[in-house]
Parts: sequence; structure tokens; C-alpha cells
Amino acid sequence: MIADANSGTGTLGALNLGELEDLAVGVLDEAAFHYFAGGAADEITISENAAAYRRLRLVPRVLCAGPNPGTETQILGTAVSSPVGVAPFAYQRVAHPEGELATARACAEAGVLMCLSSLSTQPLEQVVEASGPERRIWFQLYPYKDKAMTADVVARATDAGCRALVVTCDVAVHGRREREFRHDFALPEDCDLPCVPVPEDFAGPVSPTDVTSFMQEGLSWDDIGDFMEMTDLPVVLKGILSPEDAKIATDLGAAGIIVSNHGGRQLDTAIATIEILPEIVDAAGDGVEVLVDGGITRGTDVVKALALGAKGAMLARPITWALAIAGKEGVAEALAMLTSETADALALCGCSTPAEATRELVRSEP
Repeated sequence: MIADANSGTGTLGALNLGELEDLAVGVLDEAAFHYFAGGAADEITISENAAAYRRLRLVPRVLCAGPNPGTETQILGTAVSSPVGVAPFAYQRVAHPEGELATARACAEAGVLMCLSSLSTQPLEQVVEASGPERRIWFQLYPYKDKAMTADVVARATDAGCRALVVTCDVAVHGRREREFRHDFALPEDCDLPCVPVPEDFAGPVSPTDVTSFMQEGLSWDDIGDFMEMTDLPVVLKGILSPEDAKIATDLGAAGIIVSNHGGRQLDTAIATIEILPEIVDAAGDGVEVLVDGGITRGTDVVKALALGAKGAMLARPITWALAIAGKEGVAEALAMLTSETADALALCGCSTPAEATRELVRSEP
């Protein structure tokens, strides 16, 4: 059962997404918890992703919202019930036995976008099937040294019915995730990686660093053109933080950009995503849809992202905690919570739709 989004009496036993991490600590294996929670080095970027939202103030309008304000919108031409989406996150069966299947079913019921990680622990095709007939699902690609495997997984995502191919661009090397190393996190033996070319003779257990070692080295802008030729799907680039890179992506024909610092897991002290979002939006221009992730836990965060030019706001860690606590029902409840908060915040800002949130709503903290 999914409780009233405002009651806090449902499966999760939480009033907001910020409470979920403490609840997940008691559910997850210690090493797994620190893998999901941790970031690079001193984890400054993790804390700044959230703090940067708190430094923004909303300037609401009154007496101008319509009688039936809503959260429905479109992202890359796909109708969604909310601008909230689930960002790609790896190894979901480590959090819950159903893993990505549970997340996909919850997103399908909620009518929101899900981006499936190529580090999925469930078969790609089964997850897409679980996403329902509307197929509000994108596939996130880590290009591999094995170029044939890369081409094969892109073809599988295309044939399965994914709506877009998301190429992650910010993993030149594995981030220095000290919590991951300190707790010696590795995948359990029963967690396969159906979209990763793990060598047959690999002794295991497979660690995240091992998986990074299978990825293509020296990824370049030339490679992005190659991925575009592999599929008819729109190509979205994830991990863009530089306005200059946003302009290059636009010139190459990218359909979308996800402003992301990998949840603070790659380069510590990288700029908070909401801080750079307006510059990315301006550099990308009108022909590219921009989304943002990192630090989003409140409906007011979503409205701030929309006001600064994002078409959608994506999140992963709170969904991880919800999945670990209560599987599909937990994810559904977390999405309902955030969508309800977003609807309230839009209405209180005088907006009848997500598209009505504009930059005039946001001020930086004095």
C-alpha cells in the first residue's frame, strides 16, 4: 500500500526523502551502504550538491496559479506525470532482491522517467518490459574496451524499446571513493552484470574498480559521433559541467544533456550541479533539453531546477534507500512524496505547470 504522500504512515515510515538514509543503514550490509552513500575523497561535492539548493531562495507569485495545477510535462517528447526522474544507479540487487525490476515497476506505476544503468544486475530486456507499455525508460551506457560489446548493448537497448541512449562522459578514471575502498565493497556472487563484458576467466569477486577497468579509455568527442551512428535513439550526454562542453554537445547533435557530477563520486570539489545549471542551459540553447541530478531531496529543489532551465530533475540515492527499505512499494512511495511536494511548491509559487517555473522565481542567498 502507498500511503498518502503527506502522511508519513506508509511503507517507508518517513515524512520526506531526507529521512531515508538513516533508515537504510539498518537494512543494508555495511559495505553496501557505504558504497551507495559514499563519494570521492572528502565528499565535499556530495554535501555541496545539497547545500547549493539551500542557498537558493524562491520568490513566489500569488493569485496567478490556475484552479488545477499539475506536474505533468514532456521530456524528449515522452509524456511523464512529473518532472521527477530516476537517475541511473548501479547494482540494485545489492539493495533489494528484485533490484532494477522493482524500480522499473514503481516508475511505470508513477508515470515517471527511469534511466537504467548499464551496470544493471537484471537483464536489460526484462527491465524494459517491467517499465510497462509506455516505455518511459532510457539506457545509460558506459562504453567498453570491447567495442563489439558496446555495439551489442546499444543494439539491445534500441531493440528492447528504450527511448534514449545516455552516454556517461565523466569516468576517465575511477573516482577515489575511500569509503568504497575502506569497506572493500565487491558484488555478491549472485549479482550478475548482464550488460558488462566481465571476462569468463575473471576470478572475482567483481569490484567497482574492476568494472571501470573494463571501460573504454580515452573517450573523446569523436566517440560520441560513433555512438550516434549506432542507433536511431536520441543521444543524451551525462556528466556535463562545463558550458563549453555543453556547446560542443549541442553542435554535435546531442538531443539532451544531464548536468551531473556523478553524485560527487568522481571528482571531489567539482561544482554543485544547480550552481552551473543556468550557464549550461544558456550555452546549450533551445535545441537541447537539459536535465540535472545531484542533491535533490525536496519538491522545492525540483522547482528551483525547473526555474533555472532544467526540463527534469533526477535522483538516485534517495531511490536507493527506498528500494532497500521496501522494494517496489518503497520506490513508489518515495516518488509519490517528491511529486506531491513538487506539486505543492509549484502551486505556492504561482505556477500551474512545470513550464511556468522561470528564473524570476529564484534568487541567490544574500
